[in-house]
Amino acid sequence: MAWTALIGAAMRVGFHRRVARLSDRAYWSRHTGAIQQRQLRRLLHLAQDTEFGRLHGFRRLLNEPDATLERAYRAQVPVRDYEGFREWMARMREAGEPDVTWPDTVRDFAQTSGTTSGDKYMPVSKQLLAHNRKASFDIFCHAARRGLSLPGLFGGKLLFLGGSSNLEVNEAGVRTGDLSGVVTPLIRWPLTEVYQPGKQIALMSHWPTKIDAMARSCLDHDVRAVFGMASWGLVLFERVLELARERGDGAASLSEVWPGLRLFVHGGVRYDPFEPRVREAWSGARGEDVPNRLEVYPASEAFVAMQDEPGDPGLRLCADHGVYFEFVPLEEIASERPRAFNAMEVEPGQRYVVVLSTPGGLWRYILGDVVVFETVPTGDGSGGPARLRIVGRHRHFINAFGENIIVENIERAVVAAMKETGAAPGEFTAGPVYPDASRGRKPGLELVIEWEEGAETLEPFTRAFDRALRAESVDYGVKRTDDLGMGPPTVTPVAIGAFHRWMESRGKLGGQHKCPRCANHREYIEGVVATAAARGEVRTAEP
Repeated sequence: MAWTALIGAAMRVGFHRRVARLSDRAYWSRHTGAIQQRQLRRLLHLAQDTEFGRLHGFRRLLNEPDATLERAYRAQVPVRDYEGFREWMARMREAGEPDVTWPDTVRDFAQTSGTTSGDKYMPVSKQLLAHNRKASFDIFCHAARRGLSLPGLFGGKLLFLGGSSNLEVNEAGVRTGDLSGVVTPLIRWPLTEVYQPGKQIALMSHWPTKIDAMARSCLDHDVRAVFGMASWGLVLFERVLELARERGDGAASLSEVWPGLRLFVHGGVRYDPFEPRVREAWSGARGEDVPNRLEVYPASEAFVAMQDEPGDPGLRLCADHGVYFEFVPLEEIASERPRAFNAMEVEPGQRYVVVLSTPGGLWRYILGDVVVFETVPTGDGSGGPARLRIVGRHRHFINAFGENIIVENIERAVVAAMKETGAAPGEFTAGPVYPDASRGRKPGLELVIEWEEGAETLEPFTRAFDRALRAESVDYGVKRTDDLGMGPPTVTPVAIGAFHRWMESRGKLGGQHKCPRCANHREYIEGVVATAAARGEVRTAEP
């Protein structure tokens, strides 16, 4: 433990200036715009001699003054989704071709799943790894800003619930795999002294087996921090408790198994729906939450934002980590030349799609997440850092009958129904119910949800969900008035774990994959229900 304490002490000293800078609200209010311009100019400078840079006139753009640089960049480079980059990425990854969209040869690619583009391969250059490393350091800086002792955190083990660290290497010498696999080799001594679950388990790709192996390997360790999606963190916590009870430890809660745990860093999915079950796992009947939680917004393309103030849902934009951010109004994202705004130009409360230019060779790339800004830098020092929250995906919505529902509406309505009824369900997804005159069925909405409550609580939950969703979406509320435009929602309960079994059947199970919360079709709903029905885990019939 002496080594680990020294690591924490060294980090505390090394991060002192960064902690002070992150705490200076006036600095970020005044300088976020200039910082972002510098990120863009550096990216253009590095890539000016690539094929992409020559095609889009990066050398000419570098002659633009600061006042016109961003406008000129937008005029030269259109926004693109992955399909717009697929051919370039294939040349870089499959043939190892250098200087395509980024200088030299990009040796690593992170494979991720797209709902509209199939598998996607994101370039992970040395500069992008440096970007991710800086973001990871800022996580610890924000933890220190909250008063957490870094020597205390590093006095035990840090558990990472990443995807498989196994990488495939092609004939061109290019490595492809989960982002976890790309970054795991960067964990070297002395961090290996505190890293869990270890290389052998990290290589595993079968998640049920991996979670069990993680739980067994860490059961008797002094775990101080856990990093991963809330959904998988919960599965791990519950498995650790099961193992502790099976061997007769008498542990009533995770806080008795890991009393030193002080930090849960989570991202990828909204935490609120999982909170009741995490509280139960952590403290049992007391209902207390993990001592400190910090939400992050990472993506395979780049690290976007992280929570910097406890209890504040806003996630602070990583403005000085080497990525240039733009924000396109949601209603314009399908336009040929949509307007785009920098972090100083956005308006609080408006919905924007995140667009990135990265030190990996993605230029004005549509990330796809829809965000709303909570705070915006004012330029005069009176504001603060740019803070946003994720409200959905620009292609994940329900509008089959004019109800105009997005992911955030579904998630918030589920959480409201949970609080009203005391239910603690698991994963869920929603989609439209199409009318059927022969069966007297009106247009509607179906929510498929993992359910371990008694059947008697389902109807109150359904009513509460409907009321909350009416409040969330004015259009849905209008359609539901007197059941005229849409009938009451159908809530279909399935067993806990049904969603993960469905994802496993699609080859999409793991730390990099998320359960879709809603869609304007029934593919997800029917897939989950069919998988659950095959195991006898559906309690009600489909509508």
